[in-house]
Amino acid sequence: MIAPDAPHSVRTGEELDLNRLNEYLRDHAPEMGIIAEVRQFPGGFSNLTYCLKTDDQEYVLRRPPVGANIKGGHDMGREFRVLSLLKGHYDKIPEPIVYCETSDVIGAPFYIMKRVLGVILRAPMAPTLNLAPEWMHQLSEALVDNLVAIHSLDIKATGLSQLGKPDGYVQRQVEGWNQRYRTAETDKIEAMNSVGYWLQQNYPIDQAPAFLHNDYKFDNVLFASNEDTGDPLPVIKGVLDWEMATVGDPLMDLGATLAYWSEAEDSPAYKNFNLTWLPGNLTRQEVITRYAELSGRDLSGILFYYVFGLYKNAVIAQQIYARWKQGHSKDVRFGHLLPMIIELATNAAKAVENGEV
Repeated sequence: MIAPDAPHSVRTGEELDLNRLNEYLRDHAPEMGIIAEVRQFPGGFSNLTYCLKTDDQEYVLRRPPVGANIKGGHDMGREFRVLSLLKGHYDKIPEPIVYCETSDVIGAPFYIMKRVLGVILRAPMAPTLNLAPEWMHQLSEALVDNLVAIHSLDIKATGLSQLGKPDGYVQRQVEGWNQRYRTAETDKIEAMNSVGYWLQQNYPIDQAPAFLHNDYKFDNVLFASNEDTGDPLPVIKGVLDWEMATVGDPLMDLGATLAYWSEAEDSPAYKNFNLTWLPGNLTRQEVITRYAELSGRDLSGILFYYVFGLYKNAVIAQQIYARWKQGHSKDVRFGHLLPMIIELATNAAKAVENGEV
């Protein structure tokens, strides 16, 4: 049986001031009642996520990581705004409750949403996950189909168009992530420099703009579960982690998903990203084919987007690793990210050399 993510004790140095939080909520979200217990979800490498328990309801609080000072990242107000805009147009989101823009309450801006119970398929489950290949096939198809649905949202009718400037989006992303890497660089990785340069020399023609999640993968999706066995069903109940959502070229979003999508013949380090290498899952090429058929978009230039996805993931991991190395985080997982960064950069360089995803 696969249980919903269970919150654990709060990590040292990442505690919340429960008294101040309850005082704030009495004035700004009295319908929540009194928070009696705070636990922390241990998964994830970015924002800190907590489970707040009242007498009859569970909520989720998200805040930036301790010591984070990354321009354009960890914007709680933006994530809350995205959920608020999606409400009524897309039903696979948690209900947003309240946003606090100051750091006076818990030491950082935060927002609270209702908890959605479901099964999240995470990479560490791989050794014990006993799902038939046919079942994994349906789950991966559902994942791709839902990404197409997200990209099909009417950005004007929903108000989502206000989230970004789609013109020149790809170039801004490449330049921005190149700069972020230079800022966070701790070790010389030649493949990162060569891939960053290649991206700047190979901009594609922008696709028609769409709404992008920008971190879409198995472990940001909640599947419904079989009541008897706890096994995930190919029905998505919720999509999480909207902090990087924006409006732009939808193939940038697909490229990010493909960059997480490891296959059976990939290296162990790369397979640590996801469960997509397990028997029955779509291959990267099958993901591309299914997305193209459902969306009607031209994917002939998908190599650029895949390479950028790998590069961006490497930069994100580098930012987290740099925070750990500078002593801003005590999460021991972050100290082991360097091999992953090198692996991502190497895979991106190989994709460029071979000319294929």
